[in-house]
Amino acid sequence: MKFIGKIDISKYKCITSDIQTDEVIITENQISHIKTRHPNDFEQYFEYAKEMLKEPDYILEANKPNTAFILKHIKDSGKNYQLIMRLKTSLDPQDYKNSVITFLKVEEKRYKRYLRTKKILYKSEYI
Repeated sequence: MKFIGKIDISKYKCITSDIQTDEVIITENQISHIKTRHPNDFEQYFEYAKEMLKEPDYILEANKPNTAFILKHIKDSGKNYQLIMRLKTSLDPQDYKNSVITFLKVEEKRYKRYLRTKKILYKSEYI
């Protein structure tokens, strides 16, 4: 388990008001998943995950409950990224934390399609 950073819980209340911690982790299992499903994205771009969690451009409605679908354009790289995070609620075991499920670079066309087809729950005031 690797600690990534902390979130501003108020930004993520659009998903659920029952967020129990501001700490975010990623497990070795999920790192392995990302490396397998999205080759090189973890090594090349995961450094942006902390910034995405702290300052998301968009939080979209995910397919699963208590899950944040985060989109962010990183100016430094000129690329778009997607991060899925499961939020810890009072129904989860005590030792759970908010946890990154997956992370990947997203092409412009897909990024725009997500914004058209998914429900936007949060939009940064800086967009």
